[in-house]
Amino acid sequence: MLDHIIITVSDYDASKAFYLKALKPLGYSIVMEFGKAGGFGIAGKPDFWIRQADAVKPAVHIAFASQDRPTVAAFYAAAIDAGGVDNGGPGLRPDYHPNYYGAFVFDPDGNNIEAVCHKAV
Repeated sequence: MLDHIIITVSDYDASKAFYLKALKPLGYSIVMEFGKAGGFGIAGKPDFWIRQADAVKPAVHIAFASQDRPTVAAFYAAAIDAGGVDNGGPGLRPDYHPNYYGAFVFDPDGNNIEAVCHKAV
């Protein structure tokens, strides 16, 4: 199950205007912004993100939902064991929200793959 996805764009303001309009019929709005990155979602939960960047690596960020924190750690260990490269070990990311517990690895192509648990414990 996916939790959210991030795509890169060359012009954040133009892309934001496009997605605000294009996704409005689906019930989406902008729910969170950090500089030149914005999260669109329904009912306050951003699940589709855009962020401005040049030709980027990682090219794609995909986050998979986890039911608990031990599973996030297990994902990280298995991904590293499979040849993934560390991009942030298991831990809280309170700048996102107080219970955001995630782990990040680059896959063999440089994509940023994440597992995340939003539960308090």
